[in-house]
Amino acid sequence: MVEPKIKYDRQLRIWGEQGQAALEKACICLLSCGPTGSETLKNLVLGGVGSITVIDGSKVEEGDLGNNFMLDESSLGESKAKCVCAFLQELNDAVKAKFVEESPEALIETNPSFFSQFTLVIATQLVEASVVKLDKICREANVMLISARSYGLTGLVRISLKEHTVIESKPDHFLDDHRLNNPWPELKSFAESVDLNTTDPVVHKHTPYVVILVKMAEEWANSHGGSLPSIREEKKEFKDRLKTKMIAVDEDNYKEAIEASFKIFASRGISSGLHQIINDSSAEVDSTSSDFWVMVAALKEFIANEGGGEAPLEGSIPDMTSSTEYYVNLQKIYQAKAETDFLAVEERVRNILKRIGKEPGAIPKAHIKLFCKNARKLTVCRYRPIEEEFNSPVLSMLQRYLTDEDYSFAAGFYILLRAVDRFTASYNRFPGLFDGEMDEDISRLKTIAVELHAVAAFIGGIASQEVIKLITKQFIPMSGTFIFNGIDQKSQLLAL
Repeated sequence: MVEPKIKYDRQLRIWGEQGQAALEKACICLLSCGPTGSETLKNLVLGGVGSITVIDGSKVEEGDLGNNFMLDESSLGESKAKCVCAFLQELNDAVKAKFVEESPEALIETNPSFFSQFTLVIATQLVEASVVKLDKICREANVMLISARSYGLTGLVRISLKEHTVIESKPDHFLDDHRLNNPWPELKSFAESVDLNTTDPVVHKHTPYVVILVKMAEEWANSHGGSLPSIREEKKEFKDRLKTKMIAVDEDNYKEAIEASFKIFASRGISSGLHQIINDSSAEVDSTSSDFWVMVAALKEFIANEGGGEAPLEGSIPDMTSSTEYYVNLQKIYQAKAETDFLAVEERVRNILKRIGKEPGAIPKAHIKLFCKNARKLTVCRYRPIEEEFNSPVLSMLQRYLTDEDYSFAAGFYILLRAVDRFTASYNRFPGLFDGEMDEDISRLKTIAVELHAVAAFIGGIASQEVIKLITKQFIPMSGTFIFNGIDQKSQLLAL
């Protein structure tokens, strides 16, 4: 058997060993193993989820062979769940796989407690009434739910759970926390020890831009009543001052300082998003609070006290033009500050745990350290119950989508997919299923009741990507209903 670190080498570089461990502990349930469900589960099995359970009561028919490559002629007449499960097991023998030959709708009706054993449930091709019932079951059992569906050239994906907290959100673009506009005493002292007016050309061109900006920002503040550049003219003047400090055209460190000068202009303190999180009602913790909210409560106390309005320092600095001595000293200063901040937060976490009647060591040190490193990037996602969205959509948003050129097709498909479910519930079949009744169906609803493999594979890819985000608690999962328009190859996220 191939070692996990070798088998999963590429994905380990994305979500690390901690994320992979979470995947390997996850128990996934799939309802309906048609093309959409099979494609979703295939991606997760290849990724190394712990176990899968496939629920489907149908037999393999000839029509299944053309849109589900996990089935072949030898599968005809066999249990579809059994055949798909066997194929998936071959893809990764480290994954535990089993199947239940029963209708998903019947299981939802007769045995709701069945779903409490899973980490996450993937419901594919279920009609509206069944999805609503399943959502209630999963929410009561604190089980994550993803509903996915492909229908002709369109499809949708919807996440549903009460709350999802993310520590490692890993945003694509985020301002580094170097605290250049609000240096702590040790960084300020180090900067003051460096002479920007040195006549030694080697030293001058190897002074790190962090030091240059800290010193120049202090110089500016001293001559402007303690304020830093805020308007366009002041920012331009600040950059011009940096340029005047250059004594040679090849001084890359000053060029880096000019490019990074926007960090001086950034607002001090925490973002509005983090402010909202630390003031959330869940930050008022008790014995039932999760580890995340306990650490948020500690973070709130830290920001108000030791942090002086700032979150814990991350402690890393990027590569930059610098002498080795300056760079190593800077690294030590940033790392020491990050460690000091972490210890302060850890102490507050332990005190809060004790105060609410939990074991002070209940939250591992490594978990608190990871939290501190990512404190500025915390994310909390909350999802409306599916029934609430179906019965009381945000009409102002729906009207906006329908009149917006970029969103109108997606909103139209959303309504059509909902209409298909209503049609199916009323007539016990999909519209257009029988050629002879197409004319009559047109007046009710005209569409194509089939899972096209290409569309199913795309929807399955989106669904499995969101499953991985939810299980690893890394990256930010989508909020709203994802609609894919295969006719124009466009997709949109509708917040309804």
